[in-house]
Amino acid sequence: MLTVEVKGDFSKTRRFFKNALNNRILNSLDAYGRSGVVALASATPVATGLTAQSWSYTIVAQNGSYRINWFNSHLEDGVSVAILLQYGHGTRNGGYVQGRDYINPALKPIFDKIANDAWKAVTTG
Repeated sequence: MLTVEVKGDFSKTRRFFKNALNNRILNSLDAYGRSGVVALASATPVATGLTAQSWSYTIVAQNGSYRINWFNSHLEDGVSVAILLQYGHGTRNGGYVQGRDYINPALKPIFDKIANDAWKAVTTG
């Protein structure tokens, strides 16, 4: 007759696997974030190049969900130049500069890759 007695629980093991999963997710999101910065920088209309060089990103983990936020730090008179380029703006002499949608097309391949990679992870393990 064989008797096995176990004391304790698997909380340390669960914590290890949860941390491993979170690190894997964060590493993937970091790669997507970097790819997004490269895509945005190359798609940004260039006059001085300052707006194109001013892209960055953050990863936010909150309540079990994750988010990538892309930012552009180039401001003119407190206004984001990237947003002015995207949506257009009025000029000092009463004219208007038409916006150019460059952000959405630049990020679409990144979003598609995230969706495809997530689908593969869910369907193949």
